[in-house]
Amino acid sequence: MDPAEAAARLLESLGVPPHRVPAGLDARAALLRTELAGRRMLVLLDNARDTAQVRPLLPGTGTCLVLVTSRDRLAGLIASDGATPITLGGFTPDEARHLLTRRLGTARTTADPGSVDEIISRCDGLPLALAIVAARAAAHPHLPMRDLAAGLRRERTVPAWSYHALTATAARLFRLLGLHPGADIPVAAAASLAGAGRVRPLLGELVRAGLLAEPVPGRFAFHDVLRSYATELAHTVEPDPDRSAATARLRDHYLHTAHRAALLLAPGRDPVTLAAPEPGTTPEPLTDQDRAMAWCTAEHRTLQALLDRGDDLHTWQLAWTLDPFQRRLGRVHDRVATRRTALTAAERLADPAVLARTHRDLGHALTGADRQAEARAHFTCALDGYADLGDLVGQATVERGIGATYTGSGQYDKTLQHCLRAEELYRAAGHRPGIAQALNEIGSMHAKLGEFRLALPRCEQALALFRALGDRPGEAACLAGLGGIHHGLGDHARAIEHYQQTVDLWVTVGDRGEEAATLIRLGDVHDDAGEPDAAGTAWRAARSILREAGRPTAEIEARLHG
Repeated sequence: MDPAEAAARLLESLGVPPHRVPAGLDARAALLRTELAGRRMLVLLDNARDTAQVRPLLPGTGTCLVLVTSRDRLAGLIASDGATPITLGGFTPDEARHLLTRRLGTARTTADPGSVDEIISRCDGLPLALAIVAARAAAHPHLPMRDLAAGLRRERTVPAWSYHALTATAARLFRLLGLHPGADIPVAAAASLAGAGRVRPLLGELVRAGLLAEPVPGRFAFHDVLRSYATELAHTVEPDPDRSAATARLRDHYLHTAHRAALLLAPGRDPVTLAAPEPGTTPEPLTDQDRAMAWCTAEHRTLQALLDRGDDLHTWQLAWTLDPFQRRLGRVHDRVATRRTALTAAERLADPAVLARTHRDLGHALTGADRQAEARAHFTCALDGYADLGDLVGQATVERGIGATYTGSGQYDKTLQHCLRAEELYRAAGHRPGIAQALNEIGSMHAKLGEFRLALPRCEQALALFRALGDRPGEAACLAGLGGIHHGLGDHARAIEHYQQTVDLWVTVGDRGEEAATLIRLGDVHDDAGEPDAAGTAWRAARSILREAGRPTAEIEARLHG
């Protein structure tokens, strides 16, 4: 793992929201030291590659203890950082015999002590090798220990001995699993990799052989030594056409499942059209936003690893699928990095429509990362590209994006100008969803400028369009805007009505973050209306949602105890 990613994971485990994790290793390491300062914590850095990977993750406080495991001696940490080396050797013969006895029982290990001694000697004290032998012996309780010893005698290594005892179909799956880039693999992805519908029995055979583990139900993982062995076999034993086909099925599995997740998480987004998956691919049948979020969370590292393993079109499409998930979690720097990868692929594809769209998407990502000048540069490239294509809808969408770059700095008049231009373009194209979005944003900008009377009719027109289109998220966002407008006009009853409708819609849509944000605003209106009990009820409901999501609640606590 890249140390910058490791630092981000540590920060998130300490409760730092993803949008607060800075870009770059140095900034992340500094924030990590700040978060650990004064805390009494044990930091475990497991299976470190080298000193350079570890050093940025070290706390700057004496109240923390760091435990690092590695195959490297990490001499730099010992010399410069005061690390205490603890060298672990293999098991002694007595320790190895104790392990086998504990796994297999005294009767079996004492019945043939000579064969047990030979097994221990051939395993050379390595715990992994002994565990594999114990797993094989446990799976075959009537197999004499002398046969196990004889099998080891014939093979070069313990993993090879266990691998050659597999059925042909399980051995093939073991080889193909070496092509998977993630830390672990779910059953459905293994099925696509193998091009077979039922792989659970084969995965079970690999677990019983000690070649695979199931640390979480339904997800399977290698010890890294066994992963290396499987990868070596995949490239030396598996025929090139079969290996290429398996890799293509794996890519299609993740691309098509991620595409389904993206449409669930952002149903109003412009879709991309995928080619049919390779035969034998079985994408996961995600059915709702909760399942989509859970799958993306579990598979995010694998999806990132696959970005650079396909052709340019696959890379571009996979980057597209990642965007809604990264945006929801506030992974602003991951989002920018992914969109940059997509831009590189789009430039090689040399498709003007894809290139314009990618510049636009990178502009949005940079806006979210508060890099507005750079965002406007990419939006300008996108605008030029869409103009060359005569794409009015594309131009309108980019105009809204440019407007958004001015919102954060309070330049609402500039945002309004670009939104008005977007409305003109959408109307010229007859694009009703775009007209609804532009009208809602125009109303929002009027409201931010204090022009509530101008804002109201725009948002009401937008609401009618969203409802006619059946766009529930758009309807919810518009209702929230109307709640704010009526609040600004001093009409508390109408504001409360609109905010309550908004909450109900976000519950239906399944967006807990927007539900919490609306509950906060609902509580504010109740508070201004002199209804403290109702305000407290709304704020506590929002706090409960944020706590469940592991997000900060200081804003709400200030309201509840202010």
